[in-house]
Amino acid sequence: MAWVVLLVAGLLEMGWAIGLKYTEGFTKFWPSVGTVISMILSIVLLGWAMRSLPVGTAYAVWTGIGAVGTVILGIVLFHEPANAARLACVGLIVAGILGLKLTSPA
Repeated sequence: MAWVVLLVAGLLEMGWAIGLKYTEGFTKFWPSVGTVISMILSIVLLGWAMRSLPVGTAYAVWTGIGAVGTVILGIVLFHEPANAARLACVGLIVAGILGLKLTSPA
């Protein structure tokens, strides 16, 4: 169950990272509210997952999910570059997340 909670926390991290773009420096009210709510929920769920997962693994997986998802959403939503080098680096992050998951004692 902790891994599912960590996945949701990572997805919420993606939400607030992308949400920051839409807040326009926290000048837009509703995007700012949604971003702050996503931030809070993401941290709370990360903390919950860390009750049974190793701190280093949980934090690395959480940030990895957020980073990979944010890069992909940046490509899709904001037409950021999707060249081979960038995608290879994303692949390395995914490999690291999977490695941590597979070698985690929890």
